[in-house]
Amino acid sequence: MVISLYALCLGFLLDLIFGDPHWLPHPVRLMGRAISGLEKALRPRFPDTPQGRRSSGRVMVILVLLIFTAAPLVILLLCQRISPFLRLAVETVMCYQLLAARSLRDESMKVYDALCQDDLSLAREKVSMIVGRDTQKLSREQVAKAAVETVAENTSDGVVAPLFYMAIGGGVLGFFYKAANTMDSMVGYRNERYEDFGRAAAKLDDIVNFIPSRLSALLMIIAAVLPGYSAKDGWKIWRRDRFQHKSPNSAQTESVCAGALGVQLAGDASYFGVLVRKPTIGDPLRPVETQDIRRANRLMLTTAILSLLFLGGAKALLILATGGF
Repeated sequence: MVISLYALCLGFLLDLIFGDPHWLPHPVRLMGRAISGLEKALRPRFPDTPQGRRSSGRVMVILVLLIFTAAPLVILLLCQRISPFLRLAVETVMCYQLLAARSLRDESMKVYDALCQDDLSLAREKVSMIVGRDTQKLSREQVAKAAVETVAENTSDGVVAPLFYMAIGGGVLGFFYKAANTMDSMVGYRNERYEDFGRAAAKLDDIVNFIPSRLSALLMIIAAVLPGYSAKDGWKIWRRDRFQHKSPNSAQTESVCAGALGVQLAGDASYFGVLVRKPTIGDPLRPVETQDIRRANRLMLTTAILSLLFLGGAKALLILATGGF
């Protein structure tokens, strides 16, 4: 529908201008509360066995997807009955809130600013807000690397993947994706608490991100040319290291970024006091430096714009071909 295309473009523009103001109610926070509430309600209703925990996790996934797909669908249908312009306004806000390019840039640049001020304690504090690893003992280079990795990985999860699903199904499918991604970020861990309960959420996230993560990587390789980074090395490292992660999707854009910038990312990290051995991504042609955070953001934003042009253009051609105008 043409309204969804307009909403997608306007929502993208609003995200670039305003980002995610903390005072504005956000659907992801609502999703988070729903996931936490359902976990507390469902766990006691199933046997405390591996199979019971997996079953409760599957029920949670189904309920969350139903709630956060049906609700935006009903809202948009009601708006359409009142006025197409009301639907456009509401769906634009939905699309805006499902994108995270500006907030990803803003939060990572807080780390950059702290490093530029030689305030390592503040930089560690700021990077702890955007990564899951322990940050208290990170060196200056490790802080910068963590910020670069977050920008690179979330180029797919926070920008291109939502654009991909909204280009297909508007705000409704965008909410479906965001619900799946939020569940994975909250319960999709391989630890004692979530190994069984979060399995369905983790598998679902792998499935819904399979195509968007690879599309993100290919668009990022093209995007690397515009700021003057190495698309050739981005392609080379992507081809070699794109599966250097437990998730089949997480290293896709991270490997392109590492190659394009000529640095090595990933490697061992500490989580909740436990050292986790992980393979590296990219070649250590030079140390990661503070300016790489800015470079990663340029790459992310360029990729975001290319994604909008590609996905929006594809949707426009489909609308024209089917007489949607």
